[in-house]
Amino acid sequence: MTDYRVEQQCRSCHALGVTTILDLGNTPLADRLVRRQELSQQDIRAPLTLAFCSRCALVQILETVEPEILFGADYPYYSSVSESLLAHFRDSAAQIIERESLNKNCLVIEAASNDGYMLRNFAHFGIPVLGIDPAPGPAGIAVKQGIPTRQYFFGLEVAESLRSEYEDGADVFLANNVLAHVADLNGFVEGIRVLLRETGTAVIEVPYVIDLVNRCEFDTIYHQHLCYFSVTSLNRLFRNHGLFLNDVERTWVHGGSLRLHVHKVERPREGVIELLEEEDRQGIDSLGYYAAFADRTRKLAERLKKMLEDLKRSGHSIAGYGAAAKAATMLSLAGIDRSILDFIADRNEHKHGWYMGGNHIPIVGTEEIVVAQPDYLLLLAWNFADEIISAQTEYAGRGGKFIVPVPEPEIRGI
Repeated sequence: MTDYRVEQQCRSCHALGVTTILDLGNTPLADRLVRRQELSQQDIRAPLTLAFCSRCALVQILETVEPEILFGADYPYYSSVSESLLAHFRDSAAQIIERESLNKNCLVIEAASNDGYMLRNFAHFGIPVLGIDPAPGPAGIAVKQGIPTRQYFFGLEVAESLRSEYEDGADVFLANNVLAHVADLNGFVEGIRVLLRETGTAVIEVPYVIDLVNRCEFDTIYHQHLCYFSVTSLNRLFRNHGLFLNDVERTWVHGGSLRLHVHKVERPREGVIELLEEEDRQGIDSLGYYAAFADRTRKLAERLKKMLEDLKRSGHSIAGYGAAAKAATMLSLAGIDRSILDFIADRNEHKHGWYMGGNHIPIVGTEEIVVAQPDYLLLLAWNFADEIISAQTEYAGRGGKFIVPVPEPEIRGI
């Protein structure tokens, strides 16, 4: 594959010579599913290398795949599929409305608004909203549901155009699980500064690198996730653009995330100061903090592969649950293919009838679980394990068991 480049500088501070932490090899692209008629063709793959910048403490991958390839016409991710995710962002929206005293005279803009899952909570109260998302499928659904949505990638040029259109700027700018996906990281953050009114707030959610390392969540490393943030690296990034991280909350989403409150005036709350101090104590801005991560990752993948192979040798059947983006990395590194998993079930109907990239495991609807009744269900979307297990009472009642691979492979029943 030639539609990627290897970065020579840090994505945040542009320092040369970032240091490799973990080489995950040539892997299939996450969410790049395969049609039946494409099974005989060569799958799209690209190197996947995790690295660390000692100057600004940003963890990042070295490879940048063209965003049009990652988020093109067949992009299959729809945020509204998960009930627990919807509840999380519904609560977040309610908190923001109260905290910022939003009303019909305010404006909420969201980058990577997907199918309007978040903005509908503001629109319900008559608060003007605008979504920005490059993927035609999710953006089209948002528009059908009455959420105004512009179909393009957010960046500095888009922000300047929108600021001329909305002269007062955005009272609230939302960016949930998108900052890590942005190739032009500084352009995106500068775009936030341009579009945000002087008294406005940017509310941003990003996966937390501390949780990734401590829980060995290696499968959250994939080509869409270009950056892996600490509070330390975020604080430095925002300051470089005249923005200030004033509040932060830790959430459960995606294996552990940060919800950031960013403004144009510096007034940090105690939570920001405490996390910066804790990261300093742990040495988050030094390569040594990440030294053992690669070894732990490979050992976890080996233990998972052995567990699955032992079950297969004993005559058991195994299927997967969740054709999630993270599944591409998990399956690739652990060497899990159709000889181990019969199929992968997923609630997202837009993925049914497709196949995973690389291993060509078929993706089916969740109703297939009780039809086939595999002995074990490998939860590839392990970050929603509780939600999945509670929904599969019929499967479990017939003796089915669940394998949760992270932070350590374990077998669970109800």
